[in-house]
Amino acid sequence: MRRSLSKTSLAILYLLTAIVLFDAMGLLIKRLSVAYSAAELSAYRNIFGLIPAGLVLWGSAEWHHKGRILRLRQWRLALLRGVILTGAQLSFYMSLGLLTFATASTITYANALFLVALAVPLLGEKVGLMRWGAVIIGFIGVILIVGPGRDTFSNAALLPLFAAFCYALVGVTARMMDDAVPTALINLYSSTVAAVAAFLLVPLLGGFTTLQKTSDLIWIAGMGAFGGTAVLLLITAYRTADQSDLAPFSYFGIPIAFFLGWLFYGEAPWAELFPGALLIVAGGLIIIWRERQLRQAQTTTSSAT
Repeated sequence: MRRSLSKTSLAILYLLTAIVLFDAMGLLIKRLSVAYSAAELSAYRNIFGLIPAGLVLWGSAEWHHKGRILRLRQWRLALLRGVILTGAQLSFYMSLGLLTFATASTITYANALFLVALAVPLLGEKVGLMRWGAVIIGFIGVILIVGPGRDTFSNAALLPLFAAFCYALVGVTARMMDDAVPTALINLYSSTVAAVAAFLLVPLLGGFTTLQKTSDLIWIAGMGAFGGTAVLLLITAYRTADQSDLAPFSYFGIPIAFFLGWLFYGEAPWAELFPGALLIVAGGLIIIWRERQLRQAQTTTSSAT
């Protein structure tokens, strides 16, 4: 028991560190978005993203055991995931340049709500009244933050919402892949496609910008390093402990984003975020709690039989 608790605690530490690094990446994207387009930053980010994806695959015992196979039977689905990931990144990076940092980050937490909704048509899952109720609660929170009908409403608020939908779609389609395919190989396919797609989009959206300052190269490298390291830590965390144990801690990202936005950009969007952010968290936690209950019930039933 003590050993299991220690592993879970370590996984939580990995997760929280990943959240901070993702936020650090977002802060740099917000800084760089003044001079560079979201497409350019997405392209640079994905190039660095290939490094952790390759490292995770090479370190996968499962992949080595199965003969280091690189071909996928569902390669079309794997490529589609990369395209969807590109759309998610592009939308989110654009929103960081237009919205307060905490607002853009918080809206993306709606991905947990989209995951439940998308699991019904794509995975054939049955979702009960409690989880649908949680989805409704969460979306009310999203509406309060996005603020349609308010004088302060901006179409830019729809960008992180679309990013959340795309991130959820990436998650659901991962569950549609064959169980025998190593997760690391799926991630490598997605990262490669996202890198290629982002570079193809740049000329269509204005082309690459000449490096404005030498220091920008450092910020771009830092952006990639933070994002790449965060991906490695996130994958390690979810391999070390159950998702149901870690998911509640992911919502610490909301106050962390709020604090970092205030610290580095002087932003304190209390009126924009509350009480909407609380409803998003409440909806997500109810979904996590209910899924954990159902999983425990299935385990009990299996043990009894």
